[in-house]
Amino acid sequence: MSYDRNAVTTTGPGLRLLPWETDTGKPCFLSTNGTPGALARIADEIEADQLRDGADVLMGARAVLDDRKAGEYALRLALRAATQCLGDVLRIADSRGARLPQPDDAQDADDSDDDQDDDPQLPAEACG
Repeated sequence: MSYDRNAVTTTGPGLRLLPWETDTGKPCFLSTNGTPGALARIADEIEADQLRDGADVLMGARAVLDDRKAGEYALRLALRAATQCLGDVLRIADSRGARLPQPDDAQDADDSDDDQDDDPQLPAEACG
């Protein structure tokens, strides 16, 4: 499965991009009324598995990159696995981002000046 975020367009609100495709490679969407059903729970579980797999692949790819003796074959395998997981993570991010509530632009403009002092600030050292 290969994810092309430019090829995925949602047709309206209330549609969830699912973490799988049709047999022909087209994206699958789930229409919900706000109440998660069995299919949404299955999609949540698959997304959680994909994120865990991504963390594992990231550790493996780092190990291959750190191994100066790793050959072209090992590098290609690590890159292939990493690109697959990156596609999964982008699909999950797009799916979840599309389901976030959209802020009211007028309300945000009014509140933007007031909220600046209330935002938590991290010291520069926290960013490593």
